Amino acid sequence: MKVLVIDIGGTYVKMRTTGQRTTCKFPSGPAMTPQQMVSGVRKITRGRRYNVLSIGYPGPVLRGKPSADPYNLGPGWVAFDFQTAFGRPVKLINDAAMQALGSYNGGTMLFLGLGTGLGSAFIVDGKLAPMELGHLPYKKRTFEHYVGARGLKTFGRKRWRRNVADVVSRLTAALQPDEVVIGGGNVKKLKTLPPGCRSGDNAKAFLGGFRLWETSPALGKRKDHDRGKAHRTTPRKPRRETTGMEGSGGSLQKAA
Repeated sequence: MKVLVIDIGGTYVKMRTTGQRTTCKFPSGPAMTPQQMVSGVRKITRGRRYNVLSIGYPGPVLRGKPSADPYNLGPGWVAFDFQTAFGRPVKLINDAAMQALGSYNGGTMLFLGLGTGLGSAFIVDGKLAPMELGHLPYKKRTFEHYVGARGLKTFGRKRWRRNVADVVSRLTAALQPDEVVIGGGNVKKLKTLPPGCRSGDNAKAFLGGFRLWETSPALGKRKDHDRGKAHRTTPRKPRRETTGMEGSGGSLQKAA
């Protein structure tokens, strides 16, 4: 089965199919509607074969459907029928949750995505919980205002880095994860990672999208060189083998 994974962002829509090593993309922006997204994807993937789709959506998702329009895109997403538009089965999940799923090694993991906004997801022993931590109050605005792309532009890189470190510290103290993965396009702008964190990779979103359709019981496994990237200050719980997500509701089940 060939999967087309679509990662919808505030700046670009990125996509990759099973077996493809390069990523295709086209600009998104604050006026992009779901119809425009589908049109752009169809144009780029014309002639490419795929059976099913995984979509990383930049907003809250409830039971596999958007529950609110994206903060950084145009309107019309909540009632849009993606499966009819593409003519194939679709699993839709929050974009941060999709990258978190691709980054997961086991135990308890907090994922924070530094991009146009602040994406977030939490995985506890294989159970995925998409979150919207970026919109919580912080200082005079919200977390997202200070550590998203707007904060980087407003405060400058040096102050933005301090804000990121403070936000990570606060969320880590509240949620007590085994590790924190910091992903998103702006993670590379951090001079050093906060304690207990490892760097994510946007490409992990595609791995997460492929995993949505997997039935193999080995999703928690990683190559040694990937695990070695972690900079941890707390011990990790014993890793548990996991299977693919059942539907897009967000649950990784323990292997038999």
